[in-house]
Amino acid sequence: MDVIQSIEEREMRKDLTPFNPGDRIRIHIKVKEGEKERIQPFEGNVISIRGSRNNTTFTVRKISYGIGVERIFPLHSPVIQKIEVIRRGKVARAKLYYLRKYKGKKAKVKEKKDYLYAKKHKAKDKIETEGKDLEE
Repeated sequence: MDVIQSIEEREMRKDLTPFNPGDRIRIHIKVKEGEKERIQPFEGNVISIRGSRNNTTFTVRKISYGIGVERIFPLHSPVIQKIEVIRRGKVARAKLYYLRKYKGKKAKVKEKKDYLYAKKHKAKDKIETEGKDLEE
């Protein structure tokens, strides 16, 4: 059993940003078309995370031209180049399948207050540090 765990540990990615259900994320995926390879972003809400260790997958839902599109991604896949968290969602559930029946503003997830606070103060700090550079 120890051999399997060591192989799994080696294959796991440690460079990914942590996220939770309800978060709005942008996943940069490597897409191969013929001989060319490009990066394609997929942005949406995380509606579920399941599995453990190397078997972890997450489902992302977005609305594209009025139609709901869901994709399931393996978390430790080499196809995923990077994951950006755009906003943190305030939810009381681990699986947000109820969002499937809503459209428009009803399908929105509220943003976490502490995340808004941190984002606002990060912008203030950036402005203050730029001002200090100008004075010097």
